[in-house]
Amino acid sequence: MTAPLLQPAPAPLSAQGRFWALVPCAGTGSRAIAAGQPAAPGTGGLHGGSTLAAVFAASGPEVAAAPPPPLPKQYHAVAGSPMVLHTLAAFAGVGRLLGTLVAVAPGDRFLDAYPHPAWFAVECGGATRADTVMGGLRALVGRGAQPDDWVLVHDAARCLVTTAQIDTLIDQCAGDTVGGLLAHKLADTLKTSTDGPGGVRVSATVDRSDKWLAQTPQMFRIGPLMDAIAKVGSNVTDEAGAMEAMGLHPRLVPGGAQNFKVTYPDDFALASAVLAARSHGTTLERFGGERGHAGDAMERKSIF
Repeated sequence: MTAPLLQPAPAPLSAQGRFWALVPCAGTGSRAIAAGQPAAPGTGGLHGGSTLAAVFAASGPEVAAAPPPPLPKQYHAVAGSPMVLHTLAAFAGVGRLLGTLVAVAPGDRFLDAYPHPAWFAVECGGATRADTVMGGLRALVGRGAQPDDWVLVHDAARCLVTTAQIDTLIDQCAGDTVGGLLAHKLADTLKTSTDGPGGVRVSATVDRSDKWLAQTPQMFRIGPLMDAIAKVGSNVTDEAGAMEAMGLHPRLVPGGAQNFKVTYPDDFALASAVLAARSHGTTLERFGGERGHAGDAMERKSIF
């Protein structure tokens, strides 16, 4: 799914600026996938898996075929729909967004079955999250995004984010000189540890009064974010970290405990319970209840 180049760039749709969303969706999330989970149909090989599959295919019949890679966690069903669709449904409700780019791995066609005018997939995934984000940013620029435009980068596996939280982040950061991120104030007592002959032991208790759990979306201007990632390198784990490395101090915007990242197998049950409590009507409304059928609420402002 690609969109034509946009020349010249369109006028802002908001007095606060121009806003885009970028959802890195190229990882496999192996920690979240329990043994025996189904393989991935139509996903190609994520982060180099396509090359591996090609090697086995070319090695001849005497070599056993490699098993297909497991279905990436963001495509596993949560409350009856692929996890990433819950994420995209929240962004589809943000009227100020010019579009949402989903950065997938080369050969990943999973989302072709779920078309919607609010987002589009680009095969620009890289070996690390930072590489995937940079690929997505370049793709946005290639489609008319400007260096001063804002981009909201969000984890595909944070499927419980709400449209209201995204709008709050935009409202609080659109006038900021740096940008910011959703975050959750640490509530638990925090310990450091040592590991020795007696096992893992408490080393010290850390003051939690100024500690926050970083969440997403993380919202920064496209040009400065690209510069920061290019200078810091591909091992940076989030966009705020790249900006911090440039001597900047992103704004912390309270998110919520439910905006967690699905990371381990038990997280699926928790996410499903939350969505069930919400009745996950937003996802069904925007994407439909059957595979490949979008919902009726598709008439939103989009340049794609």
